[in-house]
Amino acid sequence: MSAGPRLVGTPEAMQFWQGVGGIRLAGDWWGDENGPLVILQHGGGQTRHAWKGVGEILGASGYYAIAFDARGHGDSDWAPDGRYDQDVMVDDLRCLVAALGKRRPVLVGASMGGGTSLVAVGEDHVDATALVLVDIAPQIETKGVAKIQAFMTQKPEGFSSLEEVAEAISNYQPHRKRPDNLDGLAKNVRLGADGKYRWHWDPRLLSRKFDTEKRQQRLEACAARLELPTLLVRGGLSDVLSEEGAQGFLQLCPHSEYVNIADSGHMVAGDRNDIFGNAVIEFLSRVVPVGGEPTQPAHDLHPQHRGPAGEIIDVP
Repeated sequence: MSAGPRLVGTPEAMQFWQGVGGIRLAGDWWGDENGPLVILQHGGGQTRHAWKGVGEILGASGYYAIAFDARGHGDSDWAPDGRYDQDVMVDDLRCLVAALGKRRPVLVGASMGGGTSLVAVGEDHVDATALVLVDIAPQIETKGVAKIQAFMTQKPEGFSSLEEVAEAISNYQPHRKRPDNLDGLAKNVRLGADGKYRWHWDPRLLSRKFDTEKRQQRLEACAARLELPTLLVRGGLSDVLSEEGAQGFLQLCPHSEYVNIADSGHMVAGDRNDIFGNAVIEFLSRVVPVGGEPTQPAHDLHPQHRGPAGEIIDVP
């Protein structure tokens, strides 16, 4: 089961892989398949398309980047049993890694995808070479999460036009310029038989119940166990990951590096794609270089904080 027929002109998935229980996971890839593998996981309510610009930058730099739609999102299948918990997302990731020849990947995850990546590495489900967490940490802001949930649950009856869709997105992300051409929104919605536009995701995603305190404890334990090179990226305008939450992660994982991207909200890669992509390339070029060995082992890496102006400041 899926969200329904795709709109004309929506980009086709380059490839499909099987997740747990035969769920089809739709994905795109960039670069040379012989380059270091980088797996990009989007946030809740997003799709693989959120990574297009970053994937192109990685591919052009010699990496083999793969972005896939999580179950219940985009062109991937909806779960017949309605399961969208973190454990099943981790299992889907394990299936993808196995399908790719069990190569050791770099894991880059935003929000929901970052939580999946952190658990996958922190609980030894996936043997990764490096980890990049995008605007996610064990401690997150409940008000920011509630705002996301409010956005995702609005208009269950559907939108009458793409203009209404654009208005909803603009209200949610007022710091972004509203697009003049609405064609790009087509990949975010599906047109039903009733003529209404609805979001691409399975509404059952939002019926998931989880214990916030237990979630934080689990992710803190995972963060404390990290030994691989790790980069945390925060959007300077984010209402989901606060500076306090970011610093809390750095205390749990003191060898990690930290980049704070000014003028960016929770959707960091989409807000400042060029700066985000360059920050990831700079990090990976040192710890997982194309065609060579890492210049520094993980425990010798110096924690760094790149401020809004690009300066490098040691994190205390």
